[in-house]
Amino acid sequence: MSFTVAIVGRPNVGKSTLFNRLVGKKLALVDDTPGVTRDRREGDAHLGDLSFKVVDTAGLEEATGDSLEARMRRQTDQAIAEADVCLLLIDARAGVTPLDKRFAQILRKSPTPVILAANKCEGGAGQAGRMEAYELGLGAPLPLSAEHGEGLSDLYDALAAFADGFAENDEEQALEDALADDEAEGFDPDAPYEPDLEAPLRIAMVGRPNVGKSTLVNQLLGEDRMLTGPEAGITRDSIGIEWLWRGRRVKLWDTAGMRRRARVVAKLEKLSVADTLRAIRFAEVVVVVLDASQPFERQDLHIADLVEQEGRGLLIAVNKWDTVTDTQTTLRMLKEELERLLPQIRGVPIVTLSALTGRGTDKLMPAIERVHTFWNARVSTAKLNRWLEETVSRHQPPAAKGRPVNLKYMSQVKSRPPTFAVFSSRADEVPTSYRRYLVNGLRETFDLPGIPIRLFMRKGRNPYAKKK
Repeated sequence: MSFTVAIVGRPNVGKSTLFNRLVGKKLALVDDTPGVTRDRREGDAHLGDLSFKVVDTAGLEEATGDSLEARMRRQTDQAIAEADVCLLLIDARAGVTPLDKRFAQILRKSPTPVILAANKCEGGAGQAGRMEAYELGLGAPLPLSAEHGEGLSDLYDALAAFADGFAENDEEQALEDALADDEAEGFDPDAPYEPDLEAPLRIAMVGRPNVGKSTLVNQLLGEDRMLTGPEAGITRDSIGIEWLWRGRRVKLWDTAGMRRRARVVAKLEKLSVADTLRAIRFAEVVVVVLDASQPFERQDLHIADLVEQEGRGLLIAVNKWDTVTDTQTTLRMLKEELERLLPQIRGVPIVTLSALTGRGTDKLMPAIERVHTFWNARVSTAKLNRWLEETVSRHQPPAAKGRPVNLKYMSQVKSRPPTFAVFSSRADEVPTSYRRYLVNGLRETFDLPGIPIRLFMRKGRNPYAKKK
């Protein structure tokens, strides 16, 4: 199991710069303006042979009530509570400020272990500020330069001390964790799926700018909840709305339009796109809204592929259908294009509608419920192994180095999305093409259209491996 490191500190001390350095990508926006980061952002970090999850947080500020700063502060407090290690960052060039002292006092009372680091120490410019940091009572401050990558070896040593007992989060370990979680939560693949009516059904509306996402949300709600208009890009933030549909709670996100990455230049639009991606991760079913006059542009396919990578249920809503003349021919062409362009998630349902007039919008929520049911699908182990035996008898896996590859058995590890594990003593030698063959067979046999399917090849343990 991996461990989690939360980077905290007052605004503009370099938390996002260090976050980007650890994950090896420019995921978090960095600017000289304080307060650019508002929400928690998570990433997979690597430092030497250490692999862990790192969380970038908003700058710690003294704020109460329901102000924006207070909400940001609560997000940071939650990140600290959920982390295994907290990395408190100060600006060594600015020295220790009263705000640094205040939050060091808070962190000393927290049960989460704390590592103190003095950033911006390149060239010895922050040496005096680093010496001041001893008064915070959190041990010796590590000298760092997040921008230039200096001092990471010291950070490695500090994190390695906390990493004892945590195994590397590889694929096999992730499967074992999932099996343990499912057993603890009472996951039973033989039990029929029953929706939890107490938990809200989480839906995200995504798509290119000006395809009618906000208008569609207003039509579903029956009120002008979202600001709409002919201009593209009116919606900037991902707005979450709770409502009831046929007695069932629904959490619906209206998101900002996502343009091609090359066209996203303004900082505010970058933040909006990041917010949309977070909405996709929080959703259970994602509705990709298309414009009937310009369906399946490259950006639409990119968005759909993002949804599949995140493992969410997918549904295509073709808006402005009232402008289409030959509806039957157009619908047939859309389905053919969808099968050709998105072969990894075959059978994605298409709903045609007009958000402006309301025509066809009554079909959307029932279709979303069906996708949600497929996304929660469970298949009994007995059925899976009968299917595996028949499937392998029709098409054996290719031999590797002249030796046959035997697939012993399989089981469903989890749902949401359906995840399966196939056990074999030579699991590493099963080619990707054969895995796709198994996934397509699962989708067709057990009626799982339009949702991602995860299939892991797991190597069985040899009980005599440790015996001489």
